Amino acid sequence: MGAGHDHGAKSLGEAHRGRLLWAFAITAGFMLLELAGGIVSGSLALISDAGHMFTDALGIGMALAAIFAIRRADGRPHRTFGLYRLEVLAALANAALLFGVAVWVLVESVRRVGEPPEVRTGLMLAIAVAGLIANIICFLLLQQGAKESINVRGAYLEVLGDLLGSVGVIGAALIIEFTGWWYADPIMAIAVGVFILPRTWRLGRDALRILLQSAPKGMDLDAVTRTLNEVPGVEDVHDLHVWTLTSGMDVASVHLSINAGADLGDVLGEAREALHEHYGIDHATLQVEPAGSSKACESLSW
Repeated sequence: MGAGHDHGAKSLGEAHRGRLLWAFAITAGFMLLELAGGIVSGSLALISDAGHMFTDALGIGMALAAIFAIRRADGRPHRTFGLYRLEVLAALANAALLFGVAVWVLVESVRRVGEPPEVRTGLMLAIAVAGLIANIICFLLLQQGAKESINVRGAYLEVLGDLLGSVGVIGAALIIEFTGWWYADPIMAIAVGVFILPRTWRLGRDALRILLQSAPKGMDLDAVTRTLNEVPGVEDVHDLHVWTLTSGMDVASVHLSINAGADLGDVLGEAREALHEHYGIDHATLQVEPAGSSKACESLSW
């Protein structure tokens, strides 16, 4: 027997679709501007920032594609959990893409340290300032959604890296302009790459954790078992599984052995309420069995 919500309900990513659309348009436009400006000015820091903006635009585009695909999956009976996992796959793809760009920037920056080229700082500075404004707008658009959806968080982290990258490019342009120290350009590019790598790692790790159906981070399964054991009429709790379907959607399945005199409806209702109230689990499949039947599940060792 199960208790839960309608899988056709909106995901957290869907709730932020409009903000993602605006962020995509702004990011794609300024990515082209920074790329052209970096090539003309000869600034690796500006080209690296354009590279990050490209991954931003692609990442936000993948996030939007996942949201639209999820909407199209509603009402299709063979997709019993919908396509919510596409949000997680998009986040993992974002992490892999951003990791690759960061590594390329680091390698190219180290190569340039030995022979830094001349940079047109006036053009570099003007485009970096415009890019900073664009990144601040996107940052504000995605900030709230990043707290709720791993999909939006992937795009948000990329924008955050870009925002700091724009600050770094501005700093490098000012240093070169007033001191003539050309090394500031490749060194700033290295700093941006080093900053973004650990955040990319954490995003990829969180996405893999969901895809591998690990228990939600911070979830104490022993505590969940104790909570269900405290439900009146429950004699034993076994075969408990808790995992995350996508951001904000934790689900569970569990077997409950109940006393002979216990009311089935009361046990199900109170167990469902306990899972919701203590652990935020709104979809749970609860299998109720007669007391003493838990040994029948021991053969399922996987």
